[in-house]
Amino acid sequence: MHKLNELQLAKELIKFPSITPVDAGVMKFLEKKLKKLGFKTKLIEFKEKNLKPVKNLYAKIGNKEPNFCYAGHLDVVPPGNLSDWTVNPFKPSIKKGHLIGRGANDMKSSIAAFVSAVSIFINKNHNYNGSISLLITGDEEGDAINGTKKVIDYLKKRKEKINFCLVGEPTNPNKLGEMIKIGRRGSLTGKLIINGIQGHVAYPQRANNPSTTIVKILNELKNIKFDRGTKNFQPTNLEVTKISIDNNADNVIPGLAEATFNIRFNNKHSSNSIKKKLNKIFSKVSKKNKSKYKIEYRVSGEAFLTKPNATTFMIQNVIKDITKIKPKLSTTGGTSDARFIRKISPCLEFGLVGKTMHKIDEAVSLKDLKNLTKIYLNILQNYLK
Repeated sequence: MHKLNELQLAKELIKFPSITPVDAGVMKFLEKKLKKLGFKTKLIEFKEKNLKPVKNLYAKIGNKEPNFCYAGHLDVVPPGNLSDWTVNPFKPSIKKGHLIGRGANDMKSSIAAFVSAVSIFINKNHNYNGSISLLITGDEEGDAINGTKKVIDYLKKRKEKINFCLVGEPTNPNKLGEMIKIGRRGSLTGKLIINGIQGHVAYPQRANNPSTTIVKILNELKNIKFDRGTKNFQPTNLEVTKISIDNNADNVIPGLAEATFNIRFNNKHSSNSIKKKLNKIFSKVSKKNKSKYKIEYRVSGEAFLTKPNATTFMIQNVIKDITKIKPKLSTTGGTSDARFIRKISPCLEFGLVGKTMHKIDEAVSLKDLKNLTKIYLNILQNYLK
């Protein structure tokens, strides 16, 4: 059985221009590599109206419990203006001890490190206690509708048990070993529409200005003190992201005003409890101003926390042994696919340094790539011993 080199595999994966949700053949390429290692694989494609189909991969070696799962994504964000790059983003290059290319950081190199670690592990250990699986999606950077969320439903229907999941997202701010994510805040977006009555600026009594109502509502929203944070989470925050009043004339009171806001909330709240709180404000202010409101909500994920246990501390110790840094257990940052996986398995996130993700000349340090492979290998050895 052959061992796979993490750098070589990272380069091969980066060559595929898998800009979300386009697969560009990368999923089948990885599937072939895993089959050669002895994995049983299933390519799962999901479709949704008005969206491009998305390929996902679930691969597993072994039948015993516990099942240790690694989760990641092979889709990448667009490279942006190609002339801003010093290299072709899909022709990986090595410069000054770094591998440069789109996905080098987020997160094809992390996948390469885990697959390399698995190839070394199964070469060394023929009778290990458990099984190893990979859940790889092509829809993490996009709508996240036909990706991990649906794969989790697929696995639940087939009664596939995952005992622990490690998500390989780039979790470290500056140095490899700084941070493990043990949870994430929830995310709720609201689009608020206020209907007033259009009219002439000189005759305000004949109109009802929706901009007055929306400004009052937004002011109340910004003054909400949701909480002061918890032991594991930073405070809940609300940010207004768009204000739109469709009016090109200076002498016309508009008939419509819109605003969009996003709330990142901790586990003191659910999306439903926040909606109830906000709806009371919308109703109260609109009524007072004799306006009508409409609110559309989109929930990207609820807040969750994987309570630290023996596996958490084992992973923390493995990272410390290799990087000489004791990683902080954190819930900071945006959402990730861990929000779907946690419904069927406890999960943590640990990967590379995220400084260059989504940027021009996205890169990974070759030293970090080698050390991440060692970390993943040692985690497998400790978990499946």
